[in-house]
Amino acid sequence: MGGAVTRAAALDWGAARLAEAGIDTPRLEARLLLAHALGVDAATLLADRAAPLAASDYHRLIERRAARVPLAYLLGTREFWSLPFAVSPATLIPRPDSETVVEAALAAAPAPPSGRGLRVLDLGTGTGCLLLSLLSEWPDAWGLGVDVVPSACALAAGNAAALGLAGRAAFLCADWDAALRGRFDVIVANPPYIPRDTIAALMPEVARHEPASALNGGADGLDPYRRLLPTLSALLAPGGVAVFEHGADQAAALADLAARWGFDADPRRDLAGLARAVVLRPAGTPGEEGGGTGGGTQV
Repeated sequence: MGGAVTRAAALDWGAARLAEAGIDTPRLEARLLLAHALGVDAATLLADRAAPLAASDYHRLIERRAARVPLAYLLGTREFWSLPFAVSPATLIPRPDSETVVEAALAAAPAPPSGRGLRVLDLGTGTGCLLLSLLSEWPDAWGLGVDVVPSACALAAGNAAALGLAGRAAFLCADWDAALRGRFDVIVANPPYIPRDTIAALMPEVARHEPASALNGGADGLDPYRRLLPTLSALLAPGGVAVFEHGADQAAALADLAARWGFDADPRRDLAGLARAVVLRPAGTPGEEGGGTGGGTQV
């Protein structure tokens, strides 16, 4: 693409280039990248298709997307739970499947203790999407996000500020093994759960570009849960629950692991009907739904 061209011609070129690279929705993504490069919304872009293409990063963005860099990294943002989250290559890109964790936590959380809101812990917070989505529903709750990657903690803190939640969210740059103090009513996590030897076979956007530390769950994908489960009893407040995301074929194995550490596992399915999350309670705890309003709205 060279010389003076219109926006329409640039869009056609970008769509053709992405189609050639095997992108499933080439025209949509070319339009999003063109609007991003020009700093306009899609409606403005489509209303002024004959305008000449001003100097922009559009060509570079198209070539990076053709190289299978994830669209969310190029746009710098991804919607989750109807909220905008800044993303970067330091973090896993939020996915609709992970909204299952939010839904399960909202339904399973205990009623807030008298005199305070719920306390929420997000282990491996990344963008902060799980924690901040829950805080957006629970206006009296407070939360802590923990991540070992400093740039992820900074990104999550920025997302909290952008969403007006900075006063109720804190972020700790540390490993899961950090000596956390206090007990939490709700603990959520989307740990790495991809079996190590299967990562290379994932979509190139994932295998080549998303952080391996957010994907690699060890030989069977369950190593992070083996680290998390022994810590739960010390971190959960009385009546508290934990909600972990997992792979679609890991529900039974994770339930077995949980039982060894004294927890009952209550599975949750995503919109595709696949087992995607598990609600964990100390064995013998009644599993009544809908207790945790947290001062917010249940879904």
